Amino acid sequence: GVHTGLLDATRSEDELAGVVAHEVAHVTQRHIARAIHANSRQSILSTAMMLGAIIVAAAGGSSDAVQGAMAVAQGTAIQQQINFTRTNEYEADRVGIAALADAGFDPYGMASFFEVLSRQTTTSPEMRAPEFLRTHPVSSARVAEARSRAREYGAIRSDDSTGYGIARMRIIVSHFDTAEEAVAYFEKRPYANQTDAERYGRAVAYQRAGRYWDALDIYKDLLEKDKSVIAYHIGLGQTLVALDQPRDARATYERALELFPRNVPLVLDYGERLLQLGEAQKAHAMLLDLMNNVPPTPEQVRLIARAASEAGEAAEAYYYLSEYRLMIGDLSGGIGYLQQALRLPELQEIQRIRFEARIDFIREFMSEEQLRMMPREEPVGTSARNSG
Repeated sequence: GVHTGLLDATRSEDELAGVVAHEVAHVTQRHIARAIHANSRQSILSTAMMLGAIIVAAAGGSSDAVQGAMAVAQGTAIQQQINFTRTNEYEADRVGIAALADAGFDPYGMASFFEVLSRQTTTSPEMRAPEFLRTHPVSSARVAEARSRAREYGAIRSDDSTGYGIARMRIIVSHFDTAEEAVAYFEKRPYANQTDAERYGRAVAYQRAGRYWDALDIYKDLLEKDKSVIAYHIGLGQTLVALDQPRDARATYERALELFPRNVPLVLDYGERLLQLGEAQKAHAMLLDLMNNVPPTPEQVRLIARAASEAGEAAEAYYYLSEYRLMIGDLSGGIGYLQQALRLPELQEIQRIRFEARIDFIREFMSEEQLRMMPREEPVGTSARNSG
């Protein structure tokens, strides 16, 4: 997947696309399946050579000869694996560069990123292993080969997307130990000479440094130029809340929701701001609408549990916490939260029926050992209640 370290290492979206295209090529060319098949054939050859060494030993051969034969067997297997891996890497480069060009990215992006890796090879001790031992060898020959392939398609001018620039700026801000250092980094260049992505990074740095009025001016400037960037709306809303301007903050988020209904990052951030403003009931309703229409992540479910709890809806909060435990694979924990909900005196009958049915459903996926570990004194669903 694409992670922060990869985004940080790349200098352009073309380079990032080059890495992704290379990895996708490994999948489309079935390199993993082919590697498994090749390894099975190599293991047969290695076993045969090992047996030969054992036969030599049984026939009274010298120990040096036996050790030599076994070393040859092991070395042959390792060399075949290395050759296979290197062949796959070059094939992934070739297919990936073609995919880059077809997608409208600069085909030189892959070679450009290889040069970045090559420089890291000389500065990072963990990457100083000999080329033939590396699974992703980055040599001058490989860079030259990638550039030669790219020349077949010609350079394609492609500007970085706004999303790439924003993600990279947030990573840069997070690198600094203090907010003041981040501010100093972005203030090195005059504001007028900065790209919109750099200005966004500057606003984020100002936010973290508590310079909310400075951040506010930048977000307003960015939104005036481009209202299609969700991060600008979120940044402005956060800043207005920090400046104790709740009415303007709500208006900012509501306008954004009209443009981007049920956008996950936007709804989650607005939900957090509503909780911050003491509007838990509205946050709960909005987050529930999102949950019912967009498959949630575990963190989304935790947030809606918090909203329900702060809105005074304890039973629903327990239900959401149960769902969170299920999403992370804790079936017993999921039942535990539902059992806590069933003990609430204010529990409505419809909720009781729903929670007990959910417990019965969860129990169907639990092993006998897990069921035995459940506390005996606790209710475990309608089946247990009806048998009592």
